[in-house]
Parts: sequence; C-alpha cells; structure tokens
Amino acid sequence: MTLHYYQNHAQDFFDGTVNVIMTPLYEAFTRHLTPGVRVLDAGCGSGRDAKAFQDMGYQVDAFDASSAMVELARQHTGLPVQLMSFSEIDCKAQYDGIWCCASLLHVPSSELPAVMQKLADALKPGGVWYVSFKYGSGERVQGERRFTDMDEVGLRGLLGAVSGVEIGSLWVTEDNRPGRDEVWLNGTIRKEAINL
Repeated sequence: MTLHYYQNHAQDFFDGTVNVIMTPLYEAFTRHLTPGVRVLDAGCGSGRDAKAFQDMGYQVDAFDASSAMVELARQHTGLPVQLMSFSEIDCKAQYDGIWCCASLLHVPSSELPAVMQKLADALKPGGVWYVSFKYGSGERVQGERRFTDMDEVGLRGLLGAVSGVEIGSLWVTEDNRPGRDEVWLNGTIRKEAINL
C-alpha cells in the first residue's frame, strides 16, 4: 500500500520535500562525523539529504524501495541510488553514519526490531545513526500510507532489543514543510566503540 503510494505520487512527493531546509538536523548528525567518511541515506526519498551530505564532502550511498523515487533521486543527486528495501540490508560495519529521516516510520512495528538490528550491524563501531518518526505510538493508516509512530518510551524500548547501540539524544521538532503541523521525534544513536 505505502510503496504503491510513492510509485504513484513520486513527483508530488519529490516537489514537496526536496527543498525543505534541514540544516539543524544535519548539524545534529554531522557533528559526530569526521570529514569525508562514508554515510548511508536509508530510504532516501527525493535524495535531498543524500545530495546535501555529498555536497558536504561525505562518501554517500543511498537507497529507496520505490523505483519511481529512486529514479528521481538519481537525477537529483547524480548518485547511483539503489532500489532496495530495509529488509534487504546485508552489510557489516560499513558506514560511519546512517541517516534514516522519515523512512523507518513506514516499516511495520513487527518488522522494526529486525530492521533496526540490520542497520546497527551496518554501522561501524563508534558510528552515529539518525532516525525520525512521527510523534506518537502505535500503527495507523493515513490515506494510502501506513505509519508506525514513535515516542521516547517506544524508541527506547525498540532500541533496547538492538545489540551494540545506545541512544545519544532524543528531541522533538515541528515539521519544516509549509502548512504542516506534525510533530517529529528525532534521535541520534551511537554504535559502541570497540575497546582494545
């Protein structure tokens, strides 16, 4: 259902999100990164954030589950954006940073623990991971899309089942898009460093 929505509304979604100012969120993420490291934009949508990180000098990989969004993101970023879903992530300790902006919220809650572990496994020791969810709890359908909402208690509980990570910070923001009044839960998560 959700994937069908993005396939059919890719251009509208791209137009509505590609120019949103995300600077404060970028700063909360990149302050933990050293210049030029490898970053994954997981569920990249329009490619807005992947392009921003590329422009900052990071090595960027990106993927999305919608072929229509992947094509638009490739055009926007010039990157070889991959067509894949969260469940297909299968790499170990590859990224210094992982960015999941408004993307994990489409994963059913029953699948989130496994997906979160895959993402944690893809992060290098000492790496940072940004996530955002619409603020709330439980699952819901809105129009043609399904959402898993999250509050602080829910995210802490979810991450408690993921090995090797700890929450750095959690904070709430308002939607940056004009005319939108949604509230978002943001979080930075750290992968535990290996002590030699």
